[in-house]
Parts: sequence; C-alpha cells; structure tokens
Amino acid sequence: MAQPQPQGPDYKHIVRIANVDLPGNQLIAFSLTNIKGIGVNIAHVFCTIAKIDHTKKTGNLTQEEVERINAIINEPLKHGIPQWMANRRKDYETGEDKHLLTGALNFVVENDLKRHKKIKSYRGVRHLKGLPVRGQRTKSNFRRNKGKVVGVAKKKEAPAKSDSGKSGGKSDKGGKGKK
Repeated sequence: MAQPQPQGPDYKHIVRIANVDLPGNQLIAFSLTNIKGIGVNIAHVFCTIAKIDHTKKTGNLTQEEVERINAIINEPLKHGIPQWMANRRKDYETGEDKHLLTGALNFVVENDLKRHKKIKSYRGVRHLKGLPVRGQRTKSNFRRNKGKVVGVAKKKEAPAKSDSGKSGGKSDKGGKGKK
C-alpha cells in the first residue's frame, strides 16, 4: 500500500496533462485514466517510460515530469510503446498505427460509424436499427429496443354450447380446437 505523501510547497491541486485537468490528490497512474483514450494498463506503461513512480500523487509532480509525460502521451509510439497497445491500428485513411485521445478519438469513432452506415455494412445496419453489433443474442436481452416483454397467455375455455344449432359439419370458426 502506498504511503500518504505530504503536500509540499510545490503541491498543485489541479495538474494539466494532455489538455485535461487532473486532480492532484490521486495517484498519477489512476489520474491519467481521466483522459479519454488512456486506460489503467497504458497509464502504467506511460509512467514506466517517463521514469515516474506510478504511486506518486499527481499534485507532487515536478514541471519536468509533467512535460515528460505530456511528450510521451502525445507521441507514444515514438517513445517505445508497443504497437499492439495503440487504440487505432491500421487507420482507415492512412494505414498507420496511432494512439488517439479525447476529441480526436470521438471524431474518428463517429466517422467510422457514419462510414459503416453509408456503405450499409452489417455493422452499420445494426447500428442504424439500434441492435447489438457484436453477435449477442437478442431473444431475451436488449428488450428496450423491442418493447415490453410479452408473455404467453393461456387460452380461456369457451362456455359449453347446446348442440341444437349444429349442422354436423365443421364449425364456422375454422380453427383447431376442442369440439
């Protein structure tokens, strides 16, 4: 368990990394996850490459450490992050591997969905209809898209009729049932 670090004279309550304000009271590895596009695993890798202790509080970072981690976050593949950790591999337009953050990530995902809908791929059609895209079963789940659950109702037995009006042939209703 990490020891609580004292707030020194250089302590900052808010630290700005990658154009996102991060709280100074969290550990740096978990504080980085507040940036869209960075998860826990890649945050630990960023700290390791920047040679920053991942149990250090964000508010205790020096300006040099903030600049180092900013440089790594902006161009992770050039600083030794493995390609398989990038969140945008083989980009559709350029074909290169990228790691996107915040607004750029939202923009690219939105454009991908628009492209799938435009070419009417299977994924695009599922997105259009509001159904699950990745092969999940839909018989019992995703009911908000289909409406309220409809159960099977029992048939009520009709009251007994007198045989005086019967002509001996089939009944008028034409369905299967008890005579």
